[in-house]
Amino acid sequence: MSTIKITKNNFADEVINSEKPVLLDFWAAWCGPCRMVAPVLDEIASERSDLKVGKINVDEENELAEKFGVMSIPTLVAIKDGKIVRQAVGVRPKEQILDLFRE
Repeated sequence: MSTIKITKNNFADEVINSEKPVLLDFWAAWCGPCRMVAPVLDEIASERSDLKVGKINVDEENELAEKFGVMSIPTLVAIKDGKIVRQAVGVRPKEQILDLFRE
């Protein structure tokens, strides 16, 4: 599976009502660290069919960024059953990103 573009229009269906845990990446095209973490997220999306990876462009979806209190990017948010489990800011290695879902 590949990453999914999340907008305010598909947010409820893709995130809140998702049967799978969701990893959200708040990013922007001009953000260097965001471009560094993108290939890692693509890798996670293709390897982990038990997770959904969504990308939210903060320039296009500032309403969602505000809702999550995003002040710095990249911000990664782990969501299970429609609720935030953990958040992390900045570039992280793959294992640390996956640790956002560990109990």
